Amino acid sequence: MSVLVTGSAGHLGEALLRMLRNLGEKVIGLDIKPSPFTDVVGSIEDRTLLRDRLRGVEVVLHTATLHKPHIATHNRQQFVDTNISGTLNLLEEAVAAGVSSFVLTSSTSVFGHALRPADGEPARWITEEVPPQPRNIYGITKLAAEQLCELFHRKHRLPCVVLRAARFFPEEDDDAIARQAYATDNLKVNEYLYRRADIEDVACAHVLAAQKAATLGFARYVISATTPFVAADLPQLRADAASVVRRCVPACQAEYQKRGWRLPQAVERVYVNARARRELGWRPKYDFSTLIERLERGEDYRSELARAVGVKGYHAERFTEGPYPTEER
Repeated sequence: MSVLVTGSAGHLGEALLRMLRNLGEKVIGLDIKPSPFTDVVGSIEDRTLLRDRLRGVEVVLHTATLHKPHIATHNRQQFVDTNISGTLNLLEEAVAAGVSSFVLTSSTSVFGHALRPADGEPARWITEEVPPQPRNIYGITKLAAEQLCELFHRKHRLPCVVLRAARFFPEEDDDAIARQAYATDNLKVNEYLYRRADIEDVACAHVLAAQKAATLGFARYVISATTPFVAADLPQLRADAASVVRRCVPACQAEYQKRGWRLPQAVERVYVNARARRELGWRPKYDFSTLIERLERGEDYRSELARAVGVKGYHAERFTEGPYPTEER
């Protein structure tokens, strides 16, 4: 298949270029930043550029976006221009070019306030049925981009799949309290219990979505590592998550003790990938249990692809208060 990947200089864009090239697919990488995986330097806000580059393209994997880390350095209009208007440009030109499948990389950030249970409530079980409640301009614009995809499927029969991806970036956490409480790798491995995925698994989900979009028509999926928890665990996860983890994955105890790591004390939400596994045939390789097995063997818990992509960062400048500010401009 002939594929256009937007955001090819980013974490996921590079991962997709690496994966698709290894599969022997014809793929074009587009980004505003030059990189070894960017064939075309340009913006999704440039309609003429998109029209030219979409000729003969069968599949669009749309990863280009302003991210949550940009909310302190970019204004709201820039988010609208890139995440909404840029997506609209791409959809319109994809229809005109006869593209056969369109995959949007969205984010679990669209759930926003729905991720935060009130005091005394159990942890939230986050599936595709949970109504989004965005809490910043990033979440609002990603949800709008999703809705544009749904509109173009209804109006133009463009097969569109939206993937609400959990965390897969390798950068430090933006929560200062979390950074102080846990070593970086400890924190990331903990997150595989409920809100993180390896970038190899995320990229595989995109390839499967592209292959199945024509059959699915329009669909949304939560893309996160398979949790060891079940819905009955939700009350205890708020009060004593460590006990739940030890019960579900007893092998973690010795490995954590050896490393001086700590299990999470409380979990507020759990991302559930059951629909993606069922309908896409997605089989994520990296979950908390497999990570413990890798650590026991002395291996890196990350996939080879994750290590190859590495840490990119989101800004040219450095910030004193953490990896990036978190307050909107």
